Amino acid sequence: MSDTFPPCPQCSSEYSYHDGTLLVCPECGHEWHAGEEVEPELSLKDAVGNTIVEGDRVTLVKDLKVKGSSTVLKVGTKAVIKRIVDGDHDIDCKVDGAGPMMLKSSVVKKA
Repeated sequence: MSDTFPPCPQCSSEYSYHDGTLLVCPECGHEWHAGEEVEPELSLKDAVGNTIVEGDRVTLVKDLKVKGSSTVLKVGTKAVIKRIVDGDHDIDCKVDGAGPMMLKSSVVKKA
């Protein structure tokens, strides 16, 4: 058996390893079976029409009130997309200074 494993299909990390019956990525935590069909990566369009995918850095294009708080996220606040999901708020991201949050793709642009 070879000591080299395929890169992670989710984040392309070269540090995947074999753990029982699964291959595991230590960087993003993704687990998959060797030879498993990989779903195509989801992508969206941002507020100005650029394609954004998981892992991209984005900035806010307008001020946003944070629901249940008096905090306001200002234009230009940066965030990193952790994953793209189906639904109204289609970006699960980590916003600088505010933590994890769900945002709409229509309020961000690729940085």
